[in-house]
Amino acid sequence: MKQTARIIPCYAADTSGVCAALYELGGMVAVHDASGVNSTYATHDEPRWEDMQSMIYVSGLTELDAILGNDEKFIADAAAAAADQKPRFIAVCGSPMPMMIGVDFDAVAAEIEQRSGIRTFALHTNGMHSYPEGASEALLAITKEYVLPPAETIRNGVNILGALPLDFGNPEEIPDIRVWLCKNGFSVISCIAAGDSLDTIAKAGNAAVNLVVSYSGLAAAEYLYDRFGIPYVCGVPFGGVFSQILADSLRHAAESGQPESPCTSRGTSGRSIAVIGENLIGGSIAAQLGCMGLAAHLICPLPHSDKLLMQGDADASSEEEIEQYLAQMQPCAVIADPLYRFILPKGTRHIELPHYAFSGRCFERQMQNLTGSRFDAWLSQNGGLQ
Repeated sequence: MKQTARIIPCYAADTSGVCAALYELGGMVAVHDASGVNSTYATHDEPRWEDMQSMIYVSGLTELDAILGNDEKFIADAAAAAADQKPRFIAVCGSPMPMMIGVDFDAVAAEIEQRSGIRTFALHTNGMHSYPEGASEALLAITKEYVLPPAETIRNGVNILGALPLDFGNPEEIPDIRVWLCKNGFSVISCIAAGDSLDTIAKAGNAAVNLVVSYSGLAAAEYLYDRFGIPYVCGVPFGGVFSQILADSLRHAAESGQPESPCTSRGTSGRSIAVIGENLIGGSIAAQLGCMGLAAHLICPLPHSDKLLMQGDADASSEEEIEQYLAQMQPCAVIADPLYRFILPKGTRHIELPHYAFSGRCFERQMQNLTGSRFDAWLSQNGGLQ
């Protein structure tokens, strides 16, 4: 039953991660599916849909086309749409049905590129995995394809990697991370991929260090480190103390050339607190709580890097595992999306922190901007933890 969500919803799918990662880059995303994937993404997983246009299409796969293996319709439609829309690139990705019938997306992408004359790449989603996997593959593909070798290294130049509305649902949060960097003496070269164009992202190789704010950006950061020697730092500036630690870590990494992960440096003594959420975001919240003298542990139900989990954290991908871990831990409080309240131990204090990739628009008006000291103010407004 670990593959079944009985009580709580599942997170946004890998196809939504692809669409979110590529939304603002001027490309065309063609999701091979009947229609359900695109409607779910538009109505539940994408806060920009009503304010910003993007070329995200669904193939309209029919039962007969699936049975007969009629890939020609998808290829021809994608090439025709590209001729009309003239995107910077084309990305094709799949859903459960193409997975079941064995569609060769690499071959499909090659055929579309040959017919359209537009760079086309395949992203290997199937709708059965969570959004970080799709977003990670998409951001890595964009980084490999468009980031140019550095013309120069800009001192204190920073790229922000993995900034997506699926994780940062408050529209002010990503801009405020930029402001925070500037206030700490850094200059933002690019944000991959929110708020910047492909032309700006092409200059990312000039950065001295990368700030990875979610697991979705980690693969791209590792590529830039291996390819151009740009070190990366994992963490999100939550809370006054941890924000300063993160800024110091960025400066140190830029000088040493070595990656750092301050979001894994936390206290293990004090009152026990659980944070349920994404690897780097939840880890950064736990790190700030550790700075406050609390024993904060991360429960990560999403894909993660094992090196970004510390002792006492839990790799809990199902609601049964989350329930079991909380029952063993017996935390005095849990910071998690409001919909997690249904599986918390009876009597456990629940500090609600909506996550767009989990509850969608249900709590859109309650999405928090926790950058810097705003985290401390938010925690105080919720009764604090001391």
